[in-house]
Amino acid sequence: MVKLNGISDNPGAVKERTRVGRGIGSGKGKTGGRGVKGQTSRSGVAIKGFEGGQMPIHRRLPKRGFNNIFAKDFNEVNLGRIQEAIDAGKIDATQTITNEVLAAAGIVSKLRDGVRILGVGELKAKVAFSVAGASKSAAAAIEKAGGSLTVIAAKVAEA
Repeated sequence: MVKLNGISDNPGAVKERTRVGRGIGSGKGKTGGRGVKGQTSRSGVAIKGFEGGQMPIHRRLPKRGFNNIFAKDFNEVNLGRIQEAIDAGKIDATQTITNEVLAAAGIVSKLRDGVRILGVGELKAKVAFSVAGASKSAAAAIEKAGGSLTVIAAKVAEA
């Protein structure tokens, strides 16, 4: 019979934390793994990109690219995932599938700028979609299943 006080993890599964600066016998005592003397043996040192006065690599290389502040951040959902939710009874196939419906069903956790449907998996149910976008393969699969697809403009985040 298994008792709570007899349960233990496999040997070596949990590694002990190294306690630095706790005596010579620990192997990490005295200087605590910092070597001897000099700037880096002291506290408060952060010379990550320093190369001994030579121009550091992050300053020798050119800057490249930019962040598009108007880019939309979509939740991407596959058709197979939606079909699973319909089979499980989390989504009512008779109602229009929107961003809010998918969030309520737990398919998307965080509401972003909208939902984009992707075509991985098989859609058997006849469903109406009202989403921010869909791939060509997803649109074809929705039409094939007898459903409809309405592409709505993605909501613009307030500045």
